[in-house]
Amino acid sequence: MRLRFAAVCDDARPTPDGKVDVQGVFHDLSAPGFPAQQDQLVLVLVLEWDRADHGRYLFKADLEHESGDISLTVEGETEVHQTDPEQPPARSPLIMPMQGVIFPKAGQYTFRVRVKGQTLDGPGIYLLEVPEESAPA
Repeated sequence: MRLRFAAVCDDARPTPDGKVDVQGVFHDLSAPGFPAQQDQLVLVLVLEWDRADHGRYLFKADLEHESGDISLTVEGETEVHQTDPEQPPARSPLIMPMQGVIFPKAGQYTFRVRVKGQTLDGPGIYLLEVPEESAPA
């Protein structure tokens, strides 16, 4: 199993033909002080499974600060179906919208994804403290 795609963005939606439409990918956020709140963000993950994987799998994504502190945890499950050997491996597109995400302090945050006893490094966001007059409205 591997993380095929990962992003933090403004919005994401599945399309009827199996694609994921991702809008407004970002890597950095600025705030005039901490704790800071992001009104909305969407975590997008695409897990690609091993050929032997099938059934229900639980997953957990922790938003972890570089100091090791966890700010939030998102949990869910996905159903994996076996594919024919001539087809690509099974993939699970996971789109997780979040409201009112709190970032306690400045620095690097990374989503750590846990599934099947493995931990995968997901996308990261760097939180930067800026003077209030420089902060986006």
